[in-house]
Amino acid sequence: MQQKAKTVTNRAAASASDFTHAGEKHQPEHLSDLLVRLARTTDRKVTIRDVAIALQDRSFGAFLLVFTLPNLVPLPPGATFILGLPLIFISWQMFASAQGRVYFPRRVGDYGLEPQTFELIVARLVPWLRRAEKLVVPRFWFLESRFAERLIGILALILAVVVFLPIPLGNWPPAFALAIIGFTHSQRDGIGVIVGCVLGLASIALAAFVVCTAGALLALIF
Repeated sequence: MQQKAKTVTNRAAASASDFTHAGEKHQPEHLSDLLVRLARTTDRKVTIRDVAIALQDRSFGAFLLVFTLPNLVPLPPGATFILGLPLIFISWQMFASAQGRVYFPRRVGDYGLEPQTFELIVARLVPWLRRAEKLVVPRFWFLESRFAERLIGILALILAVVVFLPIPLGNWPPAFALAIIGFTHSQRDGIGVIVGCVLGLASIALAAFVVCTAGALLALIF
């Protein structure tokens, strides 16, 4: 009887262990915790490639967020021609990359920061990230397959092109949608990705409306 009870207990413990590991699989490391871990590197520079490798497939969302943020602040006309190019590169990678993560050319990937500088940046960024991570949590993740992620990549690429184009009042909404898609993607928040996609489609419609209206006005004038 004791042996049977022991066997049942062992099976229950094994099941609990399997459940824990399964939960950990769907509970990715927070972006803030990953940055803190990278900041502990003290023997060499922390490169862009280091961050991409650490994030793996979540690097698409993280780098989308990084390169979208400058487009959310007031900028002089024409600035999106420069700031929009990295977004096009990252979103294209999200669609076309065979490695399942962002790949940078060697010269770009080797660019890094000294450990002290990187640690200082992380120390200032992490408190804000941790506040946001309380709202954006892993849930309803539907992008397990590379095919599904490619579909999001197509939308992200279209949004990046809209950000790049000099459309009056048409750059900020798609940049905001890309920021939401990027951050929620890096946190495995499927609901957040859906919200970002809906906002992205609405921003594309707004940009199309602005272009069509401007075209109609020019046709009336000339």
